[in-house]
Amino acid sequence: MLFQIKSYLKFLWNSKNEHGVHSPFVFSLLTKCFYDKKPKPEYQILKNYRKSLLENKNFIEVTDFGAGSKVFKSNRRQISKIASTAGISTKRAELLFRVTHYFQPKNILEIGTSLGLATAALALGNTDAKVITIEGCPNTANAAQNQLDKFDCKNVENIISEFESFLISENLNSKIYDLIYFDGNHSKKATLTYFELLLQTINNDSVWIFDDIHWSPEMEEAWEIIKNHPKVKVTIDTFQWGFVFFRYEQEKEHFVIRV
Repeated sequence: MLFQIKSYLKFLWNSKNEHGVHSPFVFSLLTKCFYDKKPKPEYQILKNYRKSLLENKNFIEVTDFGAGSKVFKSNRRQISKIASTAGISTKRAELLFRVTHYFQPKNILEIGTSLGLATAALALGNTDAKVITIEGCPNTANAAQNQLDKFDCKNVENIISEFESFLISENLNSKIYDLIYFDGNHSKKATLTYFELLLQTINNDSVWIFDDIHWSPEMEEAWEIIKNHPKVKVTIDTFQWGFVFFRYEQEKEHFVIRV
């Protein structure tokens, strides 16, 4: 916790808003998407989705996985408790919806479904998109699928798999993902493994979002490695999330932005 406080104070010291940005691409993203305060009908759907989970008192057996699909924790948890502690916040769900709506990605990958709060934001952001979401725990994935069905998120394919196993088994050479949301394993090794495996799926307009880039010293190290990769052209650090863009035509730039 002390590390995160220090990181946040450093972030506040270095961060800017749209007035300190000279990149037309980033300025447009901030003013038309990040800082868009206009109400959206989809926000109420996301609020109702969350409320439904918070009112769900059923218990499920939750299994977490380590490297190589090795189970390292399994326990019974109440769905409402999972939603209140592990799910994306209302503010972040609305931002994820806006980002998806702004870029209109056709093929979306989410690593780490949990109960589908972020999945719903991705699915609603572009209802014509195909959203593939991966969850390692079968019971959690089933609870998410029930919730997504309840709220008519029909453009989601829910896959139960350990993350790295799925990525290795897929023929990624033939895949293009326009948007990837990384929220499955907050360790340096796993984050960089997913990053390297998925680089072959990028196009010029791909958008990658990494969750909890300041969660720990090793996650900050992973973020620095990602920023410095030669294929990465633009990054935006919003403290909780790190945005990565591969726009070949742009010079390399890094931004620290308050949202």
